[in-house]
Amino acid sequence: MSEFLVFFLHGLAYAGLLFLVSAGLTLVFGMMNVLNFAHAAMYMLGAYFSYTLVTVTGQFWPSLILCPILLFVIGALVERFLLRRVHVHGHLHELLLTFGLAYIITELVKWVWGNYPLAMNVGGFLGSSIQFLGIIYPVYRIFIFLCAVLVGLAMALILYRTRLGIILRASVNDGEMVNALGINVPLVLMGVFGFGAALSGFAGVIAGPLLTTYPGMAHEILIDAFVVIVVGGFGSLGGAVVASLLIGELQSFGVLLFPKLSLALVYLLMAGVLIVKPSGLFGEKQ
Repeated sequence: MSEFLVFFLHGLAYAGLLFLVSAGLTLVFGMMNVLNFAHAAMYMLGAYFSYTLVTVTGQFWPSLILCPILLFVIGALVERFLLRRVHVHGHLHELLLTFGLAYIITELVKWVWGNYPLAMNVGGFLGSSIQFLGIIYPVYRIFIFLCAVLVGLAMALILYRTRLGIILRASVNDGEMVNALGINVPLVLMGVFGFGAALSGFAGVIAGPLLTTYPGMAHEILIDAFVVIVVGGFGSLGGAVVASLLIGELQSFGVLLFPKLSLALVYLLMAGVLIVKPSGLFGEKQ
């Protein structure tokens, strides 16, 4: 039973990380109808920026605040000067732009930080372990899941219980009317894209000490993040929560129970969901 509990907690930790990455991707697609292939590259930048800050300052906590702010600025600039110019031409131009941007960021990362893994130790209480229910478990993995819960609750509160959330949803449904009411819709959408980049950067900061920081981390998380939004439903925040939990636990217990099929289980789940409900678990038919 203790072994199953450990793998269950491992699944929750990875589910939390997956949600933090896919939530920004879901937000950008749901609000702007943009599939951003550079999202995982922003996640990787967050991890590398965090590594640099921790190396220079010796403190992990400031990177949780500073790195997302920096990624917000980068994301807002990308939307304002690059994405906005091609958005009117459709999804193909957006995909080509963000795909090329992801490659550029990856090569810049290799040029600046090198092509080898960088390990980071958070130290302090987060680097310790606690004992409960007969097992010893790392505090940092619990911290990852708690961060995902707090971010999910904050996003739901902002989107559905505040005036800002009303403006965001109204800008998506009828941008011309919202613009006529005196609200700068392009500025709102730029903020949405920047916030999505900040979320990915936040996820990168958290992922660095867990997975180590290396150039291939963007490609690996991007595949799982897209599986999450496909299974959960494009643009559905609740779907991202459920899909992240399913995939996190499936990957964790897949390694334990079906080691030879563990890599295929996630894609089998996605195929099964698409057969039964092509729009995803919580997606709406277009």
